[in-house]
Amino acid sequence: MCDPLIVFCEGGSVIGALRSWTTYTPLLAVLLLGAVWGRDLGAVVTTLVALVLAGAILAAVHHAEVVAHRVGEPFGSLVLAVAVTIIEVALIVTLMVSGGKDSSSLARDTVFAAVMITANGIVGLCLLVGAARFGLAVFNAEGTGAALATVATLAALSLVLPTFTTSRPGPEFSAGQLAFAASASLLLYATFVVTQTVRHRDFFLPVGGASDDDEHAAPPSDRQALVSLGLLLLALVGVVGLAKVESPAIESGVAAAGFPHSFVGVVIALLVLLPETVAALRAALRDKVQTSLNLALGSAMASIGLTIPTIAIATIWLDGPLLLGLDPTQIVLLGLTVVVGVLTVVPGRATRLQGAVHLVLLAAFVFLAINP
Repeated sequence: MCDPLIVFCEGGSVIGALRSWTTYTPLLAVLLLGAVWGRDLGAVVTTLVALVLAGAILAAVHHAEVVAHRVGEPFGSLVLAVAVTIIEVALIVTLMVSGGKDSSSLARDTVFAAVMITANGIVGLCLLVGAARFGLAVFNAEGTGAALATVATLAALSLVLPTFTTSRPGPEFSAGQLAFAASASLLLYATFVVTQTVRHRDFFLPVGGASDDDEHAAPPSDRQALVSLGLLLLALVGVVGLAKVESPAIESGVAAAGFPHSFVGVVIALLVLLPETVAALRAALRDKVQTSLNLALGSAMASIGLTIPTIAIATIWLDGPLLLGLDPTQIVLLGLTVVVGVLTVVPGRATRLQGAVHLVLLAAFVFLAINP
């Protein structure tokens, strides 16, 4: 039996795939993007854009899963993590280019939100679901611990240190410090990818009783995987473009609700991490918690390791300061997340309690983002 979101099963065909909504939605997203780009939108059109944007995100999940099913783990998790990060980076850069002084901290707010959502929200939800359904959520402590250590190091170098450096006033790196942080982030991320996919691939493979149906589902052919890869790229173009079109409505909604402008970063992170959340939750429901953790921590890592270098390059033509340093409340939340994450990872298995603890940390982050 085939996974319900993967239409490329044994006996399937490209023609059958072309009849799927997951094919039409990326095309519709790109066409709609061309129709609304650069125009003032009314309430009805804004709602339509939001609906098509959500459909494009779900279509991206589907096609990323098809590609992942073809290349296998842990390459599949890497495909989706990088795809989602491309969306995030593009959104941050485009909003910073078009924004004013309030956009100087957008990169920090979005990246930190992505770390908290992945390391607490996705991890907590998947541990809770996996433990509730199978008794215990079982995973590989070596691989997950390596991923968590890399996330913690990247976050400290790029988001915590700017608060304490003295070369520039405020939570801001000097040009040399930013170049070092960007280079170190890229190097660490590349080293982790090599470790995950080449040297110690077995550390990141699912353990425990994975679904027999999922294990025996025939992988798509090379041609079918290439079709999904093309549609994935098309969906990403639609998601990035439509999210940019929708950004004024997001900023207006945040302002109308009386939330701080920094909450825009939380909304962006929630939006771009929806594919990861859906894919990770589906993996947890199939007793593949390791895949869920690969997706969650891989996204947190890519969010820092790819975003910070890109933003560092973008500062060449961006006006205004780039505020990366976290405030004391955020540093406390990040430190608590790392400590709790270590205690969760070390045993290699988790109960519903660990999942609940991570979700409470996410709730605290969202609450304090609204009421700093």
